[in-house]
Amino acid sequence: MTPEPGARRRAAPRTLADELRSRSDDALAELLRARPDLLSPVPGDLSQLATRAGARVSVLRALERLDRFALQVAEALAVAPDPCPYEELAAGLPGGEAELPRALGLLRERAVVWGGDDRLRLVRTARELLSPTAKGPSTTGLGPSLAEAATGMSPGRLQEILAAAGLPATHDPVSALAALSGLFTDRERMAALLESAPEEARSMLARLTWGPPWGEVSGAPSPPVRWLLDRGLLLPAAPRTVVLPREVALHLRGGRIHRRLEPLPPEPEPEPARTRPREAVDGAAAGQALAALTTVEELLTLWGTASGAPPVLRAGGLGVRDLKRTAVALDVPEPVAAFWVELAYAAGLLASDGEADERYAPTPAYDAWLELPPERRWTRLAGAWLAATRLSGLVGERDSRGRPLNALGPGLDRGPAPELRRRTLALLARCADGDGAAAAPEADAVVARLDWECPLRGGPKLRERIVRWTLAEAELLGVTGRGALASYARPLLDADAGAHTALEDGAEDALGPAGEEAAALLAPRLPEPLDHVLLQADLTAVAPGPLRRPLAETLNVLADVESKGGATVYRFTPQSVRRALDAGRTASELHSFLTAHSRTPVPQPLAYLIDDVARRHGRLRVGAAGAYVRCDDDALLAEIAADRRAAGLGLRLLAPTVLAARADPGTLLEQLRALGYAPVFESSEGDVVIHRADTLRTPPRTAPDPVPDGPPSPDAPLLAAAVRAIRAGDLAATAPHRPRRPAPDAPDGRPPRTTAADTLRTLRSAARTGAPVWIGHVGADGTATQRIIEPVRVEGGFVTAYDHTAEEVRTYPVHRITGAAELADTDDG
Repeated sequence: MTPEPGARRRAAPRTLADELRSRSDDALAELLRARPDLLSPVPGDLSQLATRAGARVSVLRALERLDRFALQVAEALAVAPDPCPYEELAAGLPGGEAELPRALGLLRERAVVWGGDDRLRLVRTARELLSPTAKGPSTTGLGPSLAEAATGMSPGRLQEILAAAGLPATHDPVSALAALSGLFTDRERMAALLESAPEEARSMLARLTWGPPWGEVSGAPSPPVRWLLDRGLLLPAAPRTVVLPREVALHLRGGRIHRRLEPLPPEPEPEPARTRPREAVDGAAAGQALAALTTVEELLTLWGTASGAPPVLRAGGLGVRDLKRTAVALDVPEPVAAFWVELAYAAGLLASDGEADERYAPTPAYDAWLELPPERRWTRLAGAWLAATRLSGLVGERDSRGRPLNALGPGLDRGPAPELRRRTLALLARCADGDGAAAAPEADAVVARLDWECPLRGGPKLRERIVRWTLAEAELLGVTGRGALASYARPLLDADAGAHTALEDGAEDALGPAGEEAAALLAPRLPEPLDHVLLQADLTAVAPGPLRRPLAETLNVLADVESKGGATVYRFTPQSVRRALDAGRTASELHSFLTAHSRTPVPQPLAYLIDDVARRHGRLRVGAAGAYVRCDDDALLAEIAADRRAAGLGLRLLAPTVLAARADPGTLLEQLRALGYAPVFESSEGDVVIHRADTLRTPPRTAPDPVPDGPPSPDAPLLAAAVRAIRAGDLAATAPHRPRRPAPDAPDGRPPRTTAADTLRTLRSAARTGAPVWIGHVGADGTATQRIIEPVRVEGGFVTAYDHTAEEVRTYPVHRITGAAELADTDDG
């Protein structure tokens, strides 16, 4: 497929700026949307925009966001003549003719290629970045051109090569290289020259044809190498190194620039065994989403007490031992524990408290998060995950300086992560067929597709790891189920890729309307929280589903979690019952609680357990002196004093009901409990002190901002305003003008310079007639600009005018205006 002939007959622009001037406002807006770095700051005119579009950093960003075939087209233009006709470019890309117009359109849209189809030009910086040089080849496997490879060769040596190749002598090196180039690009003459080559020489050329184009010569060149060197088919590149000129390689390749052209992306084709009913996928994903909420709550409950909050390392981050302890408590592998820790941190639910003895603890936003419905809590986590640039998969590795990378520590941010994460999910969304089933593609197929879509993003190794981590994390979080994207997760892909809001009281969902839609789709798939459990005779309770918060909180104190899954099993032990009594509950309150929330009768063994622990609970009283033990049962005290296991406490009987100890009260309390007793702590007034775990919270904290991977994508109002400003600046820079009085000549396009009297006269005249004028203006920071204004009032040393550049009324000090000139009448002709 080739463009229409009429398109090729159009005059080619002389510069990229000329082409940009010929674009519509919508086309300019698309360029700025695709390359947002061009807007920082907004260019003053189209010439500035073109200059910035050719800057090295900006071109690198543009190339990173090309798909593989568009990049191959750009590489082909880099080795083709400049300018290059469309037909010649298509000849170098056989098999890609159908997709070539699309790729060229993309390159033109992003201002990487400009010019008509008869004179296609690659931006100079892109040509420098993609062209093979004497120092290294491009991904095409081609070496430097004949002229580049022969740089520095003596004229006499060039004449020797011409003679060996059967070409007439010339008078200068330029014509000699032109003659050689003509020979190498003439298929018939080149074929005849290669036909006369020794067989070994042709074999050597075949090994260099597809790259790399360099070969090493040890010692004196062999006869086949000497034959090739004498005719310029190989040229010396360095001592003992030869290179195959680009023109020779292209002839040997039959004109092909790439060995393997990839005009179309690889399409993942899931096997029938990996295609499952949509309801099964959504059910599995919703179950995992609920498990994710439970895991995050368990993590922050564990870290929400003074005894459970882990310290912050001096270099920042979570210690290896604390991560292992957390993984054991959550019953997950350490990499999975690191994921949950990083997710809670990214969502703003977890932070350091900033105290002298700095620790990690839940933030106040966590309490607000707990009050939300489950579906809203899940979308908050999903939104934080999508926008996060921190990669938990890097935890445990080392940075470039050999320092370990810890969870919550520095060095985990990777800018391309959010884009690659969204691309991966978008590919999963496309794999769903339309008849009530969802497909789960293989991870290798997803990696291959992303390699085609963005071959330069992040590097091949990191890109593959991010894709695989995304697939695993999406399954953990409930974004996917059995490898396929959940239907309620589809709206997440429509959310603003840069959306990220701190989780504070009353904060809107970070995903906006898309998050609300996802929550609405998820809510029917989550089970309703239960207000009951099933008590069993073996001192266990079964929760057949998620429990309401007050019930779950009380049960977590009264019993220990024995197993998790679709149903949670709790086990009652003497220690767990004592924990509830220590928290201020009485035996009668525990009996009433179990009776109210059990669908089965309270088993007799459980009732006996509670009464037995309660009967012994508090009989011993530990208080502060050095420490003492008080008990009304003198026989019990005598038993403790005689117990050899308590010898280390230094106990001695002061009175029939009082024991003194050398240990401090806390140690004494802990040791007596370890011996099987149930003491309680009492105050100096003799009252029982209720021990509850102190809830630890950090001061208010905002969620960490993801590390930006370049400027954010501009929205529609910003794009429209930027295009208007660039057009106005370009008009001011290029519009013809005529001064009212003769003024010193200034270069075209420079701001006018007139005397103060002439400036005032021009401004006042324009204010009376309403005519636009062209002014030069120096800002407070010394920056000189030029503007087109329509003066409304000139008084008090100020001019009030409508500024066409800013599209608003502004007031300028006259002393900052370097000159003013009326615009020439451009309507004629």
